[in-house]
Amino acid sequence: MGRQLPGSVTRAIRVQVILVLVTGLMTLLTAVQHDELVADWGARHPGIEPPAFLPVAVVLFVTFALLAAVLVAFFRDGHHSARVSLTILAAFLFFTMVVIFRSDPPTMFVLACLASAVLDVVLVVLLWHPDTNAFLRGAALASRRTP
Repeated sequence: MGRQLPGSVTRAIRVQVILVLVTGLMTLLTAVQHDELVADWGARHPGIEPPAFLPVAVVLFVTFALLAAVLVAFFRDGHHSARVSLTILAAFLFFTMVVIFRSDPPTMFVLACLASAVLDVVLVVLLWHPDTNAFLRGAALASRRTP
């Protein structure tokens, strides 16, 4: 049996899963509220063709979800580079939520953006928690031992 995961690592993994679910919800909202998004775009940008919101949302979600799944697997196994990559992924998602929030979206998107931003901050705190540091340091030491 493998080493016991500290609480900070377990919670970080759970927060990452919740972030994937929030982005999935936003993708679903993009599909459901597509007409409202297009109408809002048309009101703010008269005469300009609205972008294809749904394909962009789907590609962003699939890319984010698959990358998060791979990085969480490496992080759970104790790879420091996965922690750094998850931090960068959280920063990218935070930036994406800021961009969405600044575009004055419908209320449900605003709520999802705010939830995602808070979860991104929580994730980064958990990724760099002292217990997580000790776990990753222990994994690195264990991998350097010779049998």
